[in-house]
Amino acid sequence: MKHFILISLSCLAMACEKIIPEPPAENEILDGPLEGLTPAEQAQFLAGDIAFNDEVFTVKNGLGPLFVATTCGSCHAGDGKGHPFTTLTRFGQTLPNVPPDLSIGGPQLQNRAIPGFTPEQLPDGMPSMRLTPPAVTGLGLLAALADEQILAYVDPDDLDGNGISGVPNYVNPPDYFIPQWFHQEVNGQFIGRFGKKAAAIDLLQQTATAYNQDIGITSTFEPVDAHSGLTIDPEVSDQAIRDVVFYLRTLKAPIQRSPENQQIIQGKALFNQIQCGSCHIPEWTTLSSDIAALSNKTFYPYTDLLLHDMGPDLDEGVTEGSAETYEWRTPPLWGLGLSPNSQGGQYFLMHDGRAGSIDEAILMHGGEAQNSKVQFEALTSTEKQALIKFLESL
Repeated sequence: MKHFILISLSCLAMACEKIIPEPPAENEILDGPLEGLTPAEQAQFLAGDIAFNDEVFTVKNGLGPLFVATTCGSCHAGDGKGHPFTTLTRFGQTLPNVPPDLSIGGPQLQNRAIPGFTPEQLPDGMPSMRLTPPAVTGLGLLAALADEQILAYVDPDDLDGNGISGVPNYVNPPDYFIPQWFHQEVNGQFIGRFGKKAAAIDLLQQTATAYNQDIGITSTFEPVDAHSGLTIDPEVSDQAIRDVVFYLRTLKAPIQRSPENQQIIQGKALFNQIQCGSCHIPEWTTLSSDIAALSNKTFYPYTDLLLHDMGPDLDEGVTEGSAETYEWRTPPLWGLGLSPNSQGGQYFLMHDGRAGSIDEAILMHGGEAQNSKVQFEALTSTEKQALIKFLESL
């Protein structure tokens, strides 16, 4: 009998091995915490993960009445880039440093509504800016950089003559913003880091605004209902907001795949040769942080967090903060090769998802990136393949 039981258990184990798939490698997924979190930090990370990915809002718990999505994770599947189906539409601000016109429904279009309400529609002739949601991994490392580190790459007058003149987006802080030691105030404004035009200073602003504008959920941070314009009771707790902020701060950075591959090594050299790395700065190192796992960490996001003139073809006629309508923040490239995993199996790149491949996205660059685009076009077919292979490895 014992032999029969042992044989049965052995067969069961072998069967399970065939049925249960191997978990994906760490470098094949974006989700997961930073290494080095304490047990208490791991618990808060999990609470934030649940609030971000699992909590679905309905009429009963405050959804809307106008909204874009019903949960954070529906716009950031697997913490990755969004699909055009989840595109956000901004409108109402056509000049830098001029607040958006709230009387016409700005700054964001809520294109869905609960029963009994009518979704918003863009006013006739109103220019708009369509934005696909970005990946959210590694944001805590970007948030941990000091303003002085970002300002080291500012060159508004192109004094070095390389054709690139990145500038920060100085934005007015919300009432609840508390400057940290690494923030530098300039005429009452602070450097924005997050969003396609770097209009959010920190992840608390990014999170509270997303709850309010994307899901129609008020909080003590953003208490004004996006539909009525009235201040109403909070529909999400401060703790839930802070848990999500902590989750975003402590998501791991994307991990490059096969960096030792010779074609990828060649592609990386070409990336720098044609000056892509002048805006997509490869390497940064954080200073001290209240979260030990974020302190003194070297990471590779491929961004300078600055605004750049991207040419007339990418000018939407709408802006945020002090950015010009034709200026966009350099998007981080880490995790680029995993984007199709959250975008339905294909690429939707650039700020609005208009590019269906990496090479298409490169060829849409203009303005300060025109020279790099021309150099890319001059590469041989083999060199282009190596460069794309490198970008896909990030």
